[in-house]
Amino acid sequence: MRRDGHQTYVLIRKKDILEDLLKASGMPYVNILPSGKKSSFTLMLRLWRVFWFTLRHGVDVLVGSTPEVAQVAWILRRRSAVMAEDDAAIVPQFIRAVKPFADQYLSPVSCNNGPLELKTTHYAGFHKLAYLHPNRFTPDPKVVDRYFPHDQPYFLLRFAQLTAYHDISAHAGGITSEIASRLIRMLEPHGRVYITSERPLEPQLEQYRLNINPLDIHHVMYYATLYLGDSQSMAVEAAMLGTPSVRFNDFAGRIGVLEELEHIYRLTIGIPTSQPETLYRTVQQLLETPNLRQEYQERRQRMLADKIDVTAFFTEFIENLK
Repeated sequence: MRRDGHQTYVLIRKKDILEDLLKASGMPYVNILPSGKKSSFTLMLRLWRVFWFTLRHGVDVLVGSTPEVAQVAWILRRRSAVMAEDDAAIVPQFIRAVKPFADQYLSPVSCNNGPLELKTTHYAGFHKLAYLHPNRFTPDPKVVDRYFPHDQPYFLLRFAQLTAYHDISAHAGGITSEIASRLIRMLEPHGRVYITSERPLEPQLEQYRLNINPLDIHHVMYYATLYLGDSQSMAVEAAMLGTPSVRFNDFAGRIGVLEELEHIYRLTIGIPTSQPETLYRTVQQLLETPNLRQEYQERRQRMLADKIDVTAFFTEFIENLK
């Protein structure tokens, strides 16, 4: 959009490693909520600061995945587009906060946005494909080789914090230290094991922690033999890259995007936390599958053939908002 001559601002609040990523990428940004704390007061503070930033800088269009984007645009009679890929049943409070105010709601074809469907433009893609489409991302083995050989088998385990609103609303479970230890025992005979974790690790798991530049994680994910985690976000990313992925949480069977990736393209497998033995059997079956990587890369190509360059679509859509 900047290449097209648009003045573009990036506003953020403190969240996980978001600010670290922006700093590492060199992208200019403004942190409107450095504390990162969540409360009814901070929600109002975010709204207030976005409001005054929009006024002060003469912003015409607000785009993002938070309610204040739509709310501020409505108050100031500006245009807005909200982008999301969680079904309405998973994030009902978010839908209620956005519905009266949003001009446009953008989401994948597999999303059910309930009361927001009348304002929704569905697209043939995935939210995360915006940055992982081959037109936008090229895996680089040299990046992985900075940390370990990319062409030797390794497994990536991901433990999420599980404190996002959709996690809390679903009472999402995850991979416990006991489950993680058993998985590691299964995987280690086949390759190296690395853990990336938002939450603290127990001492026996700390030795597996992956310490890398967070900007490099998708290169590492692409060359991994297998992804295992309780984060649906990284499971979708693995699917975008054609890396076999298994997710273990209580969203199995409940999210449209993941259902499409699992049952149409067979790029991920969801298992509820009530079935740990199914998790172990599934992992064992994948370990015993010949030409596993080749098969999943072919499935990825079938998925990409059906999907669009999401960034190109977003850009054109935003530029044409009147």
